[in-house]
Amino acid sequence: MQKMTSRTYPSTMSLRCFEASARYLSFTKAAQVLHMTQSAISKQVAHLEESLNIQLFERSLQRLQLTPTGKLFLKETQTILNQIEISVLNILAHRNEAETLNLAAHPTLCSRWLIPTLRGFSEVHPQFHLEFQEQISSSDIDISQVDIAFLYGDGVWRDMTSIKLFEEKCIAVGSPELISKPLDKIEDFQNFVLIQSRARPRAWDDFFQAQDFLNEKTYIGPRFDTFSACVNSALINSGIALVPKFFVKKELETGELIQIWPYEMLANRSYYMIYPTSMSQTPKITAMVQWVKNRLDSE
Repeated sequence: MQKMTSRTYPSTMSLRCFEASARYLSFTKAAQVLHMTQSAISKQVAHLEESLNIQLFERSLQRLQLTPTGKLFLKETQTILNQIEISVLNILAHRNEAETLNLAAHPTLCSRWLIPTLRGFSEVHPQFHLEFQEQISSSDIDISQVDIAFLYGDGVWRDMTSIKLFEEKCIAVGSPELISKPLDKIEDFQNFVLIQSRARPRAWDDFFQAQDFLNEKTYIGPRFDTFSACVNSALINSGIALVPKFFVKKELETGELIQIWPYEMLANRSYYMIYPTSMSQTPKITAMVQWVKNRLDSE
């Protein structure tokens, strides 16, 4: 393997020239986008190939074509340039010396509860810059990379302090255009499509079993990754969704959705705010914890 020195590592400019050329498969178009001459673009790419000792393009009079290695290197280059852009934006955002507070949550919990709960936080605490990480599954969240996570679970995480936020009660909801009033009997569920949650594949089965009812169509219906998608599907009359009640508070109040059956299924797990116990006395943790507690107390 060729050994590279600091003098032979590709420059950012050469990577940008290669990426633009590969994206448009044209040195001319890349030159227009980067406000350079075609000759300069071509020289940068040639220098990059020379320093890597790899051919990235097949050149012909008609057009450019990426070599297999070029296709692979394009993906890597785009990742590198995107990270540089993110890093620069972070520096610009933090040049007022604000400290970053990294938060993680499930997308639905983030959009329907966390963001509204944090309304006004940045005005009161301008010294903290909020960064959000959304993950479909709690298991996908790397706790070591966040300061505070808002998770669904049993409340026990190693080396973490957990504060219970609220329990989860799931209800069946539908659009009034699909069903004008609550069902008269549980058997009527069989007349409707049941919207499924990939994160809770047994939810409908648990819902019916708790009421000693067998529905042969329990697992049949469109399946989505998030509760937000389930709610949106119900809003456009695609079927009945089984979702946490607090996620559809607004839709129930406005009448966009109705609770079609009185039973509320209490989950065996709850939602928690968790953070490393070792960081419990840091200003950004104490500020966020107190803010969330105050908002919960005011509800």
